[in-house]
Amino acid sequence: MDREKQMKEQDKRIDRNLKKIKHKLIVMSGKGGVGKSTMAVNLAVSLSGKGYSAGLLDVDLHGPNTLKMLNIEDEKIISDGQSMLPIKYSDNLKVISIAALLDQKDAPVIWRGPLKMGVIRQFIADVKWDDLDWLIVDSPPGTGDEPLTVAQIMKGSKAVLVTTPQEISLMDVRKSVHFSNKLDLPIVGIIENMSGLICPHCYKKINLFKSGGGKKMADSMKIDFLGSIPLDEKIMESTDSGIPYFTRYKDSAAGIAFNEIVDKIIQNEIKGGK
Repeated sequence: MDREKQMKEQDKRIDRNLKKIKHKLIVMSGKGGVGKSTMAVNLAVSLSGKGYSAGLLDVDLHGPNTLKMLNIEDEKIISDGQSMLPIKYSDNLKVISIAALLDQKDAPVIWRGPLKMGVIRQFIADVKWDDLDWLIVDSPPGTGDEPLTVAQIMKGSKAVLVTTPQEISLMDVRKSVHFSNKLDLPIVGIIENMSGLICPHCYKKINLFKSGGGKKMADSMKIDFLGSIPLDEKIMESTDSGIPYFTRYKDSAAGIAFNEIVDKIIQNEIKGGK
């Protein structure tokens, strides 16, 4: 089969799979280190915990962390003879990551654009996602090959942007806004992560990275602001141990803020509210 025919056949499989997925969210940020993967993982887990069928697609090919964050890093992707089977995290959540195809956990993925685009297409075309209410895509920072490929292939998808409050982060996230606009990729809203620290001793808020920058940017660019999440050392501990923070600590300040964000996304995307 020649290359052009192979691509057409793959396009058909992509279309068939995408038609089975109701809502597709690409979690993005122009800046690294803002907690984007943490947001993507916990969003997928939270949605699945609310009874929705969910998938988590990790396209951060050079730094895949989702399996570690879910404590399933030793799982491998297998095939049923026709399709790749996603890793089952729970009854309602399936996960795919390049990390599950690597022989060694520390092995680097040294690929140029065409190879990266090819594996992302394969993850959408050849993985047995079945019917999903939500597919959450964790993309690497920036506006390069991976988010571009997903945005172009996954028709009907929308973006959730993650930033921290300081200007150095907002500068790069503004680029993600313009990236989305150029690709006609609707933006669900902006999350401001690491928005202050509640002192465990005096309970006063300390703005380590400033506060409110994400909302100001959202207002100025006429984008919905989904909410602010404060710093909490337990988020780091939970991430390292593979236990999703926002399901374990629902009653914490960060947990309450995150669950309000999830409810806003559900309200806007499923119920059509604003």
